Amino acid sequence: MPNLKSAIKRHRTSLIRNQRNSKRRVTMRTFIKKLRKETDYENAVKLLPKVFSSIDKTAKAGVIHKCTADRYKSRLSHLVAKMKEGASS
Repeated sequence: MPNLKSAIKRHRTSLIRNQRNSKRRVTMRTFIKKLRKETDYENAVKLLPKVFSSIDKTAKAGVIHKCTADRYKSRLSHLVAKMKEGASS
């Protein structure tokens, strides 16, 4: 346990930030899971901007790296594109 007053505050702040970052990460992952479970192309296309927004907000907050966010978005875009190919067949 910290002894100095500044260390106590720093510890308290880190716990608050940890909680906030965890919430952002969980929300993002939930959106990603919803999109991956989606089987209908039309619904997936409607959900995609919300998922991208969530990923971008998480990256902007510094919870995940920008390149990681880009990778997530790229893979999800490919997933939706494959759904379109499957729906048109």
